Amino acid sequence: MAGRERAFDLVIRGGTVFDGSGAPGREADVAVKDGRIAAVGAVSGSGAEEIDARGRIITPGFVDIHTHYDGQVTWDSRLTPSAWHGVTTAVMGNCGVGFAPCRPEDHDRLIRLMEGVEDIPHPVLAEGLPWNWESYPDYLQSLSGRAYDLDVGAQLPHAALRVFVMGERGANREPASPADIAAMAALAKRAMEAGALGFSTSRTLNHRTSDGQPTPTLTAAEDELMGIALGLKAAGRGVLQFVSDFADPKAEFGLMRRLVEASGRPLSFSLLQGPRAPNAWRDLLAALSSATAEGLPMRAQVCGRGVGVLLGFELTLNPFSHTEAWKSVAALPLEQRMARLAEASFRAALLDDAVPPGGAAIASRLTRDWDNMFLMAETPDYEPRREDSIGALARARGVAPEAVALEHMMTRGGRGMLYLPFLNYADGGLDPAYDMLRHPDCVAGLSDGGAHVGMICDGSFPTTNLTLWARDRTRGPRLPLEHMIRLQTRATAETVGLLDRGLVAPGLRADLNVIDFDRLAVEPPTVGYDLPAGGRRLLQRARGYVATLVAGQVTYRDGEPTGALPGRLVRGAQDAPAALAAE
Repeated sequence: MAGRERAFDLVIRGGTVFDGSGAPGREADVAVKDGRIAAVGAVSGSGAEEIDARGRIITPGFVDIHTHYDGQVTWDSRLTPSAWHGVTTAVMGNCGVGFAPCRPEDHDRLIRLMEGVEDIPHPVLAEGLPWNWESYPDYLQSLSGRAYDLDVGAQLPHAALRVFVMGERGANREPASPADIAAMAALAKRAMEAGALGFSTSRTLNHRTSDGQPTPTLTAAEDELMGIALGLKAAGRGVLQFVSDFADPKAEFGLMRRLVEASGRPLSFSLLQGPRAPNAWRDLLAALSSATAEGLPMRAQVCGRGVGVLLGFELTLNPFSHTEAWKSVAALPLEQRMARLAEASFRAALLDDAVPPGGAAIASRLTRDWDNMFLMAETPDYEPRREDSIGALARARGVAPEAVALEHMMTRGGRGMLYLPFLNYADGGLDPAYDMLRHPDCVAGLSDGGAHVGMICDGSFPTTNLTLWARDRTRGPRLPLEHMIRLQTRATAETVGLLDRGLVAPGLRADLNVIDFDRLAVEPPTVGYDLPAGGRRLLQRARGYVATLVAGQVTYRDGEPTGALPGRLVRGAQDAPAALAAE
């Protein structure tokens, strides 16, 4: 009957459902009602809207538990680039950096820390942050009235907490007193009760303020971390998130293990393969396996491609950044820089100019590492071959590698980019990532969506995880599609306690992706100038996402926003529906 009420708000018809559990795909319809999945299988009732998914796959929305949208959520409703890559829940506040709690006199200090650690420019944050909070609950309250294109969860950052309690002493990494620790524990408990998903800390020298100072949490002692963990225990909620250099892997893992044993709270940590200790990750995985075998809730966050940087004339760094010739034009608008680069005499001076003796370490260590640097093509290759490196290309052509780099960066009107992977890219390939991704105690993470806006664009990790590992890899074994989907849906949701999502099952949130898997691909990174104060950021789109749904509403169709903004702040862990919990 034409006027009959439809049984469902939306029905996705005839797709291959990969439900997030790790089970193989099966053909089914998915019905949605009131923001929840109402039925999975042969659905006879009609929907007010229907999506033809024949020849496509249906997945849960991706749950990205390692992002840095802490600033962007205060001024933007669209959390791109993550929203372009099927992400329907993003967890921010990682690596111990964020903006709450914060006293007014410490605004600039936390901005400089975020600028240094996550490469988000000071003017962007200074103009964009409304600072209509001081306590952590106030920060959550300021977000609770905002609408987004995906759900956001927040974690309490250790650096902000430490500076809030200890002031200058905290920023200078002085030991916390018993009174300091008690105050941090109480604030951590209050933050969890207000809706924080957890607490994060950083113990790596790679994290520094924009003026070069180490992060305030670098040397925080065990009694401080234990006090905070026990604050989470007192609240009865919240997860712990760690990033560390693991200079002494046994000691550092032992510390994390003791925190979990004492607090009972789940913990995840960043795990990467690096050139300084190329096999340390194996020891950490062995220690993790031992801990989980004894029932400790610990996970490693791993990523499916090399972690590195993008270099270019429009970006934070390029191979000539530390030359006097480049410094003479670096402050000019791109068009004027390119006008100078069009002059043969200037290009010759740039190529002849050497990095000054004693120049910045990053110049010698990163921006001239020719045998590990690659041309970013129109079809990005995230497992490039060493024989395609700039160094190898230069030797084959009989020219200087600087000339190869310069030629490529001059393409696309000066927007050509170079790719330099330096973590997970061992011996010219991603075999360490393969081993991590198939380990039962690892989950997909470390996208850093919203951060490193002038050097990295890893918010596209969720798409690469599917295309590279389940379809395109030629330089080693692949992984089943159902496994890769589970790693960034149910596995990540469970890691942070969001049990109401991450599966295609009745009663769960209707956060879903409809994907043309044959066409799925990441596009090359580009640069946009859409941040506050006209700030620059790297962006990377994808092809193949037919539709993305958040709470039952279609937010993106074929990569374009629909205007729907059903995403909200998620306050704390979320229970599974009663029917699912009973299984």
